[in-house]
Amino acid sequence: MLRPTLPALLALTLGAMPVLAETTTPENNGITHFTLPNGLETVVIQDHRAPVVVQIVWYRIGSADEPPGKSGIAHYLEHLMFKGTDKLEPGELSKTVTANGGMDNAFTSYDYTAYFQRIASDRLSLVMEMEADRMANLRIGEDDWQAERQVVLEERAQRVDSDPGSLFAEERYATLYYNHPYGRPVIGWRAEMEGLTREDALEWYDNHYSPNEAILILAGDVTPERARELAEQYYGPIPAKGEAEPRIRPQEPTQRSPRRMEMSDPRVPQPVMSRSYIAPERNPGDQADAAALTVLAELLGGSMQTSILGRELAMQGKALWVNAGYDGFSVDPTSFGISLVPADGMTPEDAEAELDKVLARFLETGPDPADLDRVKTQIEAARVYKLDSAHGRAYDYGQGLATGLSVQDVNDWPDSLAAVTADDVMRVARTVLDSKASVTGWLLPAEPAPAAAEAPASTDTPSPEVQG
Repeated sequence: MLRPTLPALLALTLGAMPVLAETTTPENNGITHFTLPNGLETVVIQDHRAPVVVQIVWYRIGSADEPPGKSGIAHYLEHLMFKGTDKLEPGELSKTVTANGGMDNAFTSYDYTAYFQRIASDRLSLVMEMEADRMANLRIGEDDWQAERQVVLEERAQRVDSDPGSLFAEERYATLYYNHPYGRPVIGWRAEMEGLTREDALEWYDNHYSPNEAILILAGDVTPERARELAEQYYGPIPAKGEAEPRIRPQEPTQRSPRRMEMSDPRVPQPVMSRSYIAPERNPGDQADAAALTVLAELLGGSMQTSILGRELAMQGKALWVNAGYDGFSVDPTSFGISLVPADGMTPEDAEAELDKVLARFLETGPDPADLDRVKTQIEAARVYKLDSAHGRAYDYGQGLATGLSVQDVNDWPDSLAAVTADDVMRVARTVLDSKASVTGWLLPAEPAPAAAEAPASTDTPSPEVQG
């Protein structure tokens, strides 16, 4: 959702300083990587097929870094970043981007907050000037903060409170994590969102929006030399706000018992089962488990026709829909998920029993070699197709660096996937699927109250990322 616009322009008045730590080699896929003396890490991805460029500024701060009682502050500040600077009026940044034929937005996740623009490459300096300005000179008016707080509350009402699938996912994550802040919703708990203030937002901005806690990604029709020149000009003069602090968060204790939950709502059209397991994330220099989990997810539920769950459940008339998913871009341990919708006439209990039989059989026999080769080929093909999108490549490097990986780790990911063996898949499958750190939940239809006549709501679970 494109939100109310934002403002931002210019850097401070210090002279530009030379950049450090540049690397550009064929082995790096043509990626240029350098760091300014103020700590701003920059990645340049050249793609001259069209005169378009994408700028994304990622801050290594997200909802999982919020202090207790202030859930939603990261996303709230993301909205307020569009409220202007001394140079730009509220909304002027987005209006300027649109007037120049571009588009912009922002998003918040557990581990990062990011702001992006896509625009003609001859206007790159315009958006860099504005983005640098709001990195250093955000202005939040006395009236702006209350109005924008109401906006994020209404966003929560639309995206979460009015959607049983989103409410169910929110409770499932809160159940999966005993202690880690990944159990809090990115958008925040309503009661805590209602208490957020202008001072809370300014403190979050002052503490975390600094060049040494940010990553600048430029992808598209721009050369490394031009990117360096503009980065020095606009971002280079912004001083770092002290030393970047390590991201220390509460961690999960040992979980000894799987949990179950059930929720009913008259807007739900059919039963949906979601099972979540705590799983390892991608780590710097050690992505083997994450690569194996990526392959495992595709093997189990990547296709309704050819995946293990698809063939054994959907194609056998026992499920209408099956899925397995995993995303290793995470600072701390993340989740591995399996979902299904039972076929008509199949009770939730029977459908879950059939799922468990398929999983138990897989843990005994392992993947078919042909299936493993096919899935790895599909993953590689999807990765190659993704190279066609400068925005997609910018997203990969930004997510990677924002969650603690290096440029080399992102470059090495295809090799990590290619190296996955059947033994690797079975190792992570036994670790995750046999784990006690899991939650199995059923979202069920319920008979509506006599006066209720609401339309069916989506049962899709929300992404742990909030745009706008």
